[in-house]
Amino acid sequence: MTGATSASPGIFPNMFPSTPGQLSALSLMPYQAMTQQATRHARRVYVGGLSPTANEQSVAAFFNQVMAAIGGNTAGPGDAVVNVYINHEKMFAFVEMRSVEEASNAMALDGIIFEGAPVKVRRPTDYNPALAATLGPSQPNPNLNLAAVGLTPGSGGVLEGPDRIFVGGIPHFLTEEKIRELLEMFGPLRGFNLVKDRETGNSKGYAFCIYQDLAVTDIACAALNGIKMGDKTLTVRRANQGLTQPRPEQENLLLQAQQQVALQKLAFQMAPLPTKVVCLKQAVSEDELTNDEEFEDIVEDMRCEGEKYGKLVNVVIPRPGPNGESSPGVGKVFLEYADTEGSTKARQGMNGRKFGGKEVVAIFYPESKFAQGEYDG
Repeated sequence: MTGATSASPGIFPNMFPSTPGQLSALSLMPYQAMTQQATRHARRVYVGGLSPTANEQSVAAFFNQVMAAIGGNTAGPGDAVVNVYINHEKMFAFVEMRSVEEASNAMALDGIIFEGAPVKVRRPTDYNPALAATLGPSQPNPNLNLAAVGLTPGSGGVLEGPDRIFVGGIPHFLTEEKIRELLEMFGPLRGFNLVKDRETGNSKGYAFCIYQDLAVTDIACAALNGIKMGDKTLTVRRANQGLTQPRPEQENLLLQAQQQVALQKLAFQMAPLPTKVVCLKQAVSEDELTNDEEFEDIVEDMRCEGEKYGKLVNVVIPRPGPNGESSPGVGKVFLEYADTEGSTKARQGMNGRKFGGKEVVAIFYPESKFAQGEYDG
């Protein structure tokens, strides 16, 4: 692409004046061009690790959006990005901001997820710290709302450095405990962070971790990357680098690790995929369901218990017929949740519990059968 001083319309048609009413602004262009050239090294941001599908428009739109979301636009209304150049062969871009301060604020976006993977946000090699210090702030504003874009301010330390691992494509039904269990097949973790939505507390589908023994980093990445879990595929790699290959001396360890992962993968595949409906077997007896008052008490008890795990939509407890004849599903309790996160927690929390001296078996139940009132499955 052309630089910020070019009059080409490109993807930023409003960057340069074009109407007679703006002649006074035109007279300032030589001075503005000189100022822009002098500050350009401090206004440019290097963005590395882009996906093959990234283009100038998508990169500009993304950084305009996230800069606005974190409160990083300090040069007034409008977009922060004035120009983008992409090197498609090496998968990096230079993003030119309209002000030095906004470029410094963009430094806080290092590691942000763009098109499904974390990208590096750095200063370009021609950045002159001494000169930049005379042009504007050289550090991001400490009051930026980084949580608005899924970043944790000041989370450095434990989860920073070249051996930090990005784990993407995590199915929402996979609990934090299960994710850690999978990662710790290669050794104990020094740090782990499952990124969650601030409003709902639900997993956003990606996490970061770092191992106590940094030597296993590449082994874990190579062994876990590409594993299919349900309808998702894990992406596991160093957070600040592209895909890495294990060193020759690690190949035997990698082979053993891949065999371990194959067994673990089989265990995950054998585990039932969650639905929004949990069926509790052996929770109630037929005798308890005949009395209307006792039945209402049981429904209310089950509702109160079920709401501990998530947003409960419905409670269904099949009853015997009016003449005492048996009906499909009698002895079972069905809890329908708004999402699989709630149903998964309920299944884990209630399986093996005792109600009225009976040990409950909690299983996921097909949503289609539940919707049709088929309770005999």
